[in-house]
Amino acid sequence: MKKIGILYHPKVAATQAKAREVQAFLESRGVSVWHCSSWETDEARTKLDNTDLILTVGGDGTILRAAQVVLPGNIPITGINMGNLGFMTELSAAEALEKLPLLLAGQGRLDERAMLQAEYGAGKEAQVFHALNDVVVARGAIARVIHVETSVDGEPLNKYKADAVIVATATGSTGYAFAAGGPVVYPRSPDFLVVPVAPHLGLRYSVVLPQSAVVTMRIGTLHPATLSVDGQVNLALANGDAVTVRRSPHIVRFLRLSRETEYYRSLKGKLTGKQE
Repeated sequence: MKKIGILYHPKVAATQAKAREVQAFLESRGVSVWHCSSWETDEARTKLDNTDLILTVGGDGTILRAAQVVLPGNIPITGINMGNLGFMTELSAAEALEKLPLLLAGQGRLDERAMLQAEYGAGKEAQVFHALNDVVVARGAIARVIHVETSVDGEPLNKYKADAVIVATATGSTGYAFAAGGPVVYPRSPDFLVVPVAPHLGLRYSVVLPQSAVVTMRIGTLHPATLSVDGQVNLALANGDAVTVRRSPHIVRFLRLSRETEYYRSLKGKLTGKQE
C-alpha cells in the first residue's frame, strides 16, 4: 500500500492522539498518509485520489461516517476501536501498530457489506441517501407515537402506531434494531429487516425481507417526525410524507485480518460483555 487515509473522531482527544501515532508509524515505513476529522466529509473526499485504504480511529459511528466518505467508490475500511462495542471495527487500539504491517504486506480479506438506499420526496425535490446500518422513521421531540403506514413491494404490511420503524441492513441488525428486539442477521447477508420500536397493538414482530424488496413508509402525524439515515442525516417529516427504502447499488468493503468464523465468538463477547 502506498497511500492511506486516517479518519478520526474529532471530539475525543485520545482518538486524535492515536491517529497521530498511527500516521507517524505508517510514514516511517514509507507510506503516504493523510488524516482528517470524520465529521469533515467534503474535505475528506478531496483527499481520496489513489488512496488504498481508510483507517478509522474511533468507534462504529466513525466507520459510518467513513462509509459516506468513500461512496460511491470501493476503498476498503479498517477500523481501530477507540469506542465501546465496536461491532464493525477490526483492531483494538492496543494491537493496531503490531498488526498494521500485516495489512501493508497485503494480508487480510475483503468483507463486503450491503447498504440501503432511502428516497425521500418526489421529482426534482427527491433526496437519495445510502445507509450501512439503518433508515429510521421516528417521532420527533414530542413524546407521542406516530402512525407509519408500511408496505412491501406495493402490498400493505402494517400500519404501525409506534415510536419508530427501523429498516436495517444485516450490519445494522446488531445496532438500534437489536435494541428494539430485532434478530441478529449474519453480517454479509443481503437481506434486511423491518423492526418497529415500542409498537402499540398491531404487528409487533420484526420482518426479514429479501434483497429485492422495496419498503415504503408513509407518515401519519400532526406533530413532528424525523427521518434518520445511519444517525448521520436527520430530516423533519410531515404528515403524508413517504420514505422508500430498497437495497442500495453500493456496498461497503472492510479489510480484515480476522477469520470469517471468528465473527460468532466476537458477537457473543460483545453482546454479553464477556470477551474470551
